[in-house]
Amino acid sequence: MTNLMNAIIVLCEGQITLSKEYIGQDKNVLVQYSTCPEYGSNVNALDTRQIEDVCGNTCTTSCFTPSGGGPNPNDCHIIADALRFQSQNIGALFTIGTGTNNTVVIQFASCLSFFVNQDTAPIEYCRTDWANLIDFIAPNCQATQNAHGGLCVATNQQWFAQVQHS
Repeated sequence: MTNLMNAIIVLCEGQITLSKEYIGQDKNVLVQYSTCPEYGSNVNALDTRQIEDVCGNTCTTSCFTPSGGGPNPNDCHIIADALRFQSQNIGALFTIGTGTNNTVVIQFASCLSFFVNQDTAPIEYCRTDWANLIDFIAPNCQATQNAHGGLCVATNQQWFAQVQHS
């Protein structure tokens, strides 16, 4: 396994890492809160006080083609289990800030997943829902499906979760 102790996951140019921590029973899954200021945010003062709970909201899954280079589903399952562990030990919900690229990134070995809030107001999502998405996308968007990872976009385009090779 790659040493992630000093790792920073970069998703965009000019990215600012707001915080990072290691989660899961073995504290071996990297979670990073990031923002991409070049994309900005259209937030007004009222929006900052209103956090919408989007747990259980539906999303549409798409796989990335062509095949090859997808994450190891077993590595992704370790991430999903770490999210479930956090849900049981610190709470089911996490808050993601505003802006197109205010992002929570999570990584273990070959698997990288991120959750992006595309809305102009903060949202809350369930760790267990994210875990279930990871456990669904990772094995179902592989070379055997002519894919290499995938994502699930909320039906209202408010957020998306992506799974890919790190």
